[in-house]
Amino acid sequence: MASRIGQFAKYLVLLIFSFFALYPIFLMIASSFKSNIDILTAPLAPPETFSLENYKLVWNKVNFGAYIWNSVYVSGLSVFLILFLSSMAAFYLSRYPFRWNPYVLFFFMLGLMLPMKLAILPLYMIMLKLQLLDTLTSLVILYVAGGIPFAVFVFYGFFKTLPTDLDQSARLDGCNGFQVYYKIILPLMKPALATVGIVHLIGVWNDFFYPLIFLKSEELSTIPLGVLTLFGEYDTEWNLLFASLAISSLPMIVAFLFASKQFIEGLTSGAIK
Repeated sequence: MASRIGQFAKYLVLLIFSFFALYPIFLMIASSFKSNIDILTAPLAPPETFSLENYKLVWNKVNFGAYIWNSVYVSGLSVFLILFLSSMAAFYLSRYPFRWNPYVLFFFMLGLMLPMKLAILPLYMIMLKLQLLDTLTSLVILYVAGGIPFAVFVFYGFFKTLPTDLDQSARLDGCNGFQVYYKIILPLMKPALATVGIVHLIGVWNDFFYPLIFLKSEELSTIPLGVLTLFGEYDTEWNLLFASLAISSLPMIVAFLFASKQFIEGLTSGAIK
């Protein structure tokens, strides 16, 4: 009897936490189908009718398609470069010990201790000297530079759990260093890749700070910066705002659903060891 009560209490707590986590998402999606007056008069009530008019308006009024493309380009390229460069650096540091190995690793770890936003003025001057202000390339460079330390930290720990016998067997079969990384190690590190990829994808996709500082042209705006145009000086079109938030959150939800299994495996891969 006591075990049943305990089990019921666990499910009750999980249900309460799930409600608090999912209700804001439900409220956002429900409000995206309402008119602005309905949101102001009955913000918590479900929509009376389901219409895609808000989605059509936000897509045409604020050029939302361009914002989505800019976010996809910056996020996709940044995450790809972070995964590629960090995995190769971590593979070399974990598999090829040399005299300066600990110092190079410590150099990467410094990036976890020192937030890049503290150096926003020097970064702005560097981009100005390189004539990269008001370009999407500047955002890619910043996100890659800021994401590499965490990725190297995760990948280095993951590579240390893999036996070196795999490398030796591959080399006996005629593989060089890059082939060992690409054909043997890379397929085994899908959980780590999913973990790092999702963490950085969410951070880059939702970032508002760097686009606000380094972008000036409206046609280059990412989604968080583009949504700012819906906030008026005297009035805010909440129906269009919620519709834009629903559209921008959909790719992240889909990405997490596809990579959730690998993401959970990556978080728990070292728990038993």
